[in-house]
Amino acid sequence: MMLLEAFKMAFANIRASKMRSFLTMLGIIIGVAAVIVIVGLGNGMSIYITSQFEEMGTNLLSVEIIGRGSRSLDEKDMYQISTRTGVNGVNESYSKIRGWSLDQGRWFSYVEVLRRGKVCVVGSYLAQEYFGGMAIGQTIRIGGNPFTVVGVLAEQSDSTEGSGDDVIYVPSSTAARLSGMGRFSSYTITIPDVDNATASKEALEDALYQVFHDEDAYMVMSMAEMLDAMNEMLGVQIAILALIAGISLLVGGIGIMNIMLVSVSERTREIGIRKALGAKERYIMSQFVVEAATTSAVGGLLGILLGELLSSVATFIVTTVMQEDFTVAPAVGSILLAAGISIGIGVLFGYLPARKAAQLNPIDALRYE
Repeated sequence: MMLLEAFKMAFANIRASKMRSFLTMLGIIIGVAAVIVIVGLGNGMSIYITSQFEEMGTNLLSVEIIGRGSRSLDEKDMYQISTRTGVNGVNESYSKIRGWSLDQGRWFSYVEVLRRGKVCVVGSYLAQEYFGGMAIGQTIRIGGNPFTVVGVLAEQSDSTEGSGDDVIYVPSSTAARLSGMGRFSSYTITIPDVDNATASKEALEDALYQVFHDEDAYMVMSMAEMLDAMNEMLGVQIAILALIAGISLLVGGIGIMNIMLVSVSERTREIGIRKALGAKERYIMSQFVVEAATTSAVGGLLGILLGELLSSVATFIVTTVMQEDFTVAPAVGSILLAAGISIGIGVLFGYLPARKAAQLNPIDALRYE
């Protein structure tokens, strides 16, 4: 019952001095809102990066062949290694590896790759910009050589110049011949199960080492590992920013302690009367601790509401500017943590004023003017 009375008195004191209470809460409000928005931005970035990687394919291994002396790796060798490690090659299977769909036509076949066919698949930008949407069967020149368009990719980006839709794909054997290299230096390999990305990468590296006997002759990158690394770095950055934003919570706590010390001074005679009537020190102390915690908790609640509002505004602004689906998504855990910290700060910084109030001599308190 005493605790309930303490809460009633705390709310009564907050209502009695609305402006002073609001200014006292301001540091807590700003700190909680800042933490929520920063963590929400971090979660949004993580979701956005993950979605971008998933579009590219988190089940992909990117292989760069540097070579060692005169020893290199041709396409047949790479196919054999891929077979041994249970993954697929590129060429005629590339659209399936990347999970792409065709808007028109078809992808080039294995026979066309084998015979260095002069066929190509173009992106939606080229199909619309140069062929008015009627690209199938049209001829496009690449390096002075005529290529027949056999397929048009479905829109991947925004069908603008320089985007992911401003592309041309030709058989790998034809590209190698046109480049004058006659061999391939990079490969993209798909993994049946993304959970086996690390094991697949290690198996591929072992197979390549058996060919070159030199770890510097090749480089294998796992998209899943790259995604994990990026999310880990992003998490560290967000944690640092949230910690910096949390400093305002400390400032807010100091503000609460200051105002509670003022409150103790203003209510010295009240405290003296209560002690003279038999109120124990722990009751006086709990009253001021509860008042400080209540002030801080109300500030935390207002901070949560402000943080949610700012997150919605930030989502709208970022989405409008970037023209991408992006959501500032505050985590429930961060909201609960911010609320818990705000209450804890109220209790921590309210303890000293409460202790001072509890230890007042009733005679001196009654004489206080």
